[in-house]
Amino acid sequence: MARQADDSLTAHLTREQYRVTQEHGTEPPFSGEYNGFKGDGTFVCICCGQPLFDSATKFDSGSGWPSFYKPISGSAVESETDVSLGMRREEVHCSRCKAHLGHVFPDGPEPTGLRFCINSVSLDFQPAE
Repeated sequence: MARQADDSLTAHLTREQYRVTQEHGTEPPFSGEYNGFKGDGTFVCICCGQPLFDSATKFDSGSGWPSFYKPISGSAVESETDVSLGMRREEVHCSRCKAHLGHVFPDGPEPTGLRFCINSVSLDFQPAE
């Protein structure tokens, strides 16, 4: 569901970032800057800056999107059932600002068995100090 445009977001997000985070879009697979990225630090919400994922939990799922096996904390992201596109999936969004991030699937590595499949454009990266 599209939200009413927020001037503060449209001022600092690209059109693609806005489409994905506010209109529940998806970037094309293998197109995002963080898909093959390997850096030490924290991935944060592009909209509000909340820390979402530690780089130590990132793995190559082969899906075409950055994948993580767990959020940085139990309260960083929230999920809800998404039945769009004729599928039943769990949508993941930022718990602070509700920006759409991607989806979570039960086919990830241990220790969680989860794969948080996240759009690169919904993330920013803060290198470890």
